[in-house]
Amino acid sequence: MYDIPASRGACTMKSVQVEIFNQSYNVRGDLDEAYVADLARYVDGKMRSVAAATRTVDSLRIAVLAALNIADEYHALRQRRASVEDDLRFRAERCLQLVDAALKDSA
Repeated sequence: MYDIPASRGACTMKSVQVEIFNQSYNVRGDLDEAYVADLARYVDGKMRSVAAATRTVDSLRIAVLAALNIADEYHALRQRRASVEDDLRFRAERCLQLVDAALKDSA
């Protein structure tokens, strides 16, 4: 059984059975059952994609390659988020400069 920390959803501690790559797992935590099922489907899909692309039958290798794929997606999203935050920060500072300039002109 794997405990998932409470980071999403608000439910009481319970066990949810999911299937990933033809293996059943009981996931215990306080996450919403539908959310856990969505996570499991996502991981299952990644593992199946890796298995099809590599023609590997070793489930451990498939799991590691799927984990690397998911980690790559996660880091790309983090980089994209940081870029968007930087752009928003720049725009907000520019707006403040324009407001300051407008206030000085009207004074």
